[in-house]
Amino acid sequence: MRHRLLAGLGLALACAHPSPAPAASRFMQDPYPSTYRPVASAPVLISHATVLDGTGRRLEDADVLLADGRVVAVGNALQAPADAVRVDGRGKWVTPGIIDVHSHLGVYPSPGVQAHGDGNEMTAPVTANVWAEHSVWPQDPGFAAALAGGVTAMQVLPGSANLVGGRGVTLKNLPATTYQAMKFPDAPWGLKMACGENPKRVYGGKGTAPSTRMGNVAGYRAAFIDASEYIAKNTAAPVKRKRRFGGGDNGDGAGASGGKRDLKLDTLAGAIQGDIRVHIHCYRADEMATMLDLAKEFGFKVAAFHHGVEAYKLADRLAA
Repeated sequence: MRHRLLAGLGLALACAHPSPAPAASRFMQDPYPSTYRPVASAPVLISHATVLDGTGRRLEDADVLLADGRVVAVGNALQAPADAVRVDGRGKWVTPGIIDVHSHLGVYPSPGVQAHGDGNEMTAPVTANVWAEHSVWPQDPGFAAALAGGVTAMQVLPGSANLVGGRGVTLKNLPATTYQAMKFPDAPWGLKMACGENPKRVYGGKGTAPSTRMGNVAGYRAAFIDASEYIAKNTAAPVKRKRRFGGGDNGDGAGASGGKRDLKLDTLAGAIQGDIRVHIHCYRADEMATMLDLAKEFGFKVAAFHHGVEAYKLADRLAA
């Protein structure tokens, strides 16, 4: 009997087919994928340094071993290959590479002239259809200056002129001819939003909306209502997932109805679904609270507030 059970189990396993991987959301397809390749280099051993390991520890008289540009070991008395480049770290400090989560390198290169100042698409208050990566100039001298200061990766965001400025991109800071060669593999996109003074100044100064903070919020809400309806129209069958404002699900259902593709709504839909991280330029505590309420209304999550000079006034809510 036992042998028959085992044989039956083996047959069942042999006949089982692995579940197919879910298709990528139409909102998250990347036609400009990363072509990054690690730079081949000899191993490097930094020895006898004071090391801050990025987890809160301070190591004295410590070693750091690198291979192909990556840290492979941190500790004391590390062994290194015979061909390793050896650096005496006595009297020096070693830290992890700095990751700059708010950069405009490449989209506002040096020197700052109009010919290559491409960080703000100031033609409409909602430009979720634009991607900062399509403005990145890899030969911006600022990349080398940042690398000399320890910045090894960065999120490059659009500027703050618009209510919704567009997608940001995460780059590795290395010399390259194309931005795709710098693009951090599999890093999620960011979405730049802005509240307060900047959008109302830019568009109010043109005599168009928004010219007030209430106009700002009305603009966000209108954009996310459109995105919620777009998700609903592109969802074939209900999915067991948190219900979004407007009745949408995740836009990934098999046989989704499709319809004309809208690049702006693709991005906003990705933000609602949590695939695109929302970053908001916001100074005042009351405006941060309003943006958190907006996020709750439409079912997205705020990844970070930037320039949040009054964040301390609602620290408990931000930490929740």
